[in-house]
Amino acid sequence: MKLAGIDIGGTKCAASLGETDGNGGVRLLERKPQRQTAQTTPEEMIRLLGDDMETWMEDTEERPSAIGISCGGPLDSKKGLILSPPNLPGWDSVPICREFTERFGVPAFLCNDANAGALSEWKMGAGKGCRNMIFMTFGTGLGAGLVLNGMLYEGTNDFAGETGHIRLSDQGPAGYGKIGSFEGFCSGGGIAQLAALYCRREIQKGNRPVLCPDISQISTLTAEKVGEAAKNGDPLALEILDETGTMLGKGLSVLVDLLNPEKIVIGSIFTRLYRQLWPAAEKILEEETLPAAYSVCRIVPSLLSESVGDLSALMVASYRLEMEQSRKAGESWAK
Repeated sequence: MKLAGIDIGGTKCAASLGETDGNGGVRLLERKPQRQTAQTTPEEMIRLLGDDMETWMEDTEERPSAIGISCGGPLDSKKGLILSPPNLPGWDSVPICREFTERFGVPAFLCNDANAGALSEWKMGAGKGCRNMIFMTFGTGLGAGLVLNGMLYEGTNDFAGETGHIRLSDQGPAGYGKIGSFEGFCSGGGIAQLAALYCRREIQKGNRPVLCPDISQISTLTAEKVGEAAKNGDPLALEILDETGTMLGKGLSVLVDLLNPEKIVIGSIFTRLYRQLWPAAEKILEEETLPAAYSVCRIVPSLLSESVGDLSALMVASYRLEMEQSRKAGESWAK
């Protein structure tokens, strides 16, 4: 069965074509070149992505059975509306599902990008075979997708899994609009903020840290720079990531005790900096969690970290279509 996917991001958007793989997952067949989000209105971007999909219609007689759309929240998945995500200025109450359904005559389904990533890791990646699993993004921001009792759990109005908003400390870097939040400590932006604090402290002591020897370079600090320095053994970079790992452990402890998952799968930065982050996180988890809950939970890097974006929108189409067909079959049986 052919599927179409639309990945809506703050920097880039892309359309992809795929198919179900017969094992509950999806297979990517083609992805169109990414389109830059900035300076493009939502209406224009939707039209351009639709034009990309039209080229497939010309090359094959088999039309996609459904269109999956992955996008950062907030959004209303039931109404198919994108609701002013902070990284998508101007995308205010955009009826994206209606636009694609009217143009192509097939159902379109919208899903929070963390939930979409959770579907991919659950069906095809590190969480395959689990009934209770959490997927965490740990990239530009920090969000989570929850699979509970063998189903994606999105909450009452699509706000389940907003782990980045949890406050872990009264002080610290800001993320998700909150000082000391989980996202503040455990995200690309958060690590950059931590690095700025640590480097400023060292410079004020009269030191010239390798990571940032001059105050004028503070604004150039990134999580990538910190990660590379840590891999090269830089003590200050290692200290920064030790704090990030410690706060990661504190946040994960809450999730382990609250939801009792089999696995927590973490992507992006955690995957790249596992050796630098995990020791401190593991120490806190061993101290903080209920032993019985922690003993049945494995915390692992994503298997699809670099390709999850390509697969997630397709996975949304496959999963939503499956759920819709199951619902209709249940209604038919009830009659």
